[in-house]
Amino acid sequence: MSANASHGRSRRLLLLGGAAAGGAALYLGAPALLRLAPQRFDFAEMTAPAGFRTLEGGSVSAGFDPLAGLSSRPGEATAPDVLRADLCARLFGAPPAPGVVPVASFSDYACPFCRVLTERLAAIAETPGVAVRWHEWPLLGPRSEALARAALAAARQDAYPAFHAALMGSAFVPTGAYLRALAERNGLDPERLLADMTGEAVSRRLADSRGLARLYGFIGTPALVVGRTVVQGAITEARLRALIDLEREAGPPPGCA
Repeated sequence: MSANASHGRSRRLLLLGGAAAGGAALYLGAPALLRLAPQRFDFAEMTAPAGFRTLEGGSVSAGFDPLAGLSSRPGEATAPDVLRADLCARLFGAPPAPGVVPVASFSDYACPFCRVLTERLAAIAETPGVAVRWHEWPLLGPRSEALARAALAAARQDAYPAFHAALMGSAFVPTGAYLRALAERNGLDPERLLADMTGEAVSRRLADSRGLARLYGFIGTPALVVGRTVVQGAITEARLRALIDLEREAGPPPGCA
């Protein structure tokens, strides 16, 4: 084969390869291609809680002051010693089943960046092998506190997912009338919901979440604990899925075996 013929064949193969890649991009879409790209993680071991690590490079969402509201957080926080004594259950709800990666999500209904991550995580939670524990961590004032209490009260009537999704996308002030209407729309007892909002069980869940946020050193929302890895701030779907796969290979997080 002549040099010119060989060059022409190589060029055709290169063009075909480029066309195939372009076709894959059109067929799969950019998000799917990003999911296929290899992910690189840089971890830093935490001194406490022992056995956990942080994901370096994760950033708090742009435009959000992570310190906003920290000086005015309402309510009590569960003591660190109490949390450490039963860390897996307090953080993830229960020890995960074999092959299941537990994820703890901390969010605030007034945090716009939490809405994106919540939708992303809710979709991932529909796939087998992932169990999400939703923590309400209201940092940004009385409205955040009221919405958090409403969602946790709805959980006592087995309606947390519907309430969480509705409240995360709502701009309404959580008046009694609004919450009654939302409860009725979801088939709940509205009077029980309002009573549970100020009950001991809901206050205890909030106290646990506040205490866990302090224990892990969170500075704002959104925040995740994916298996043994702490993620502060935004994370793409591709990186989150890759991290979940990595945690599945590593086995149960500390205290959950």
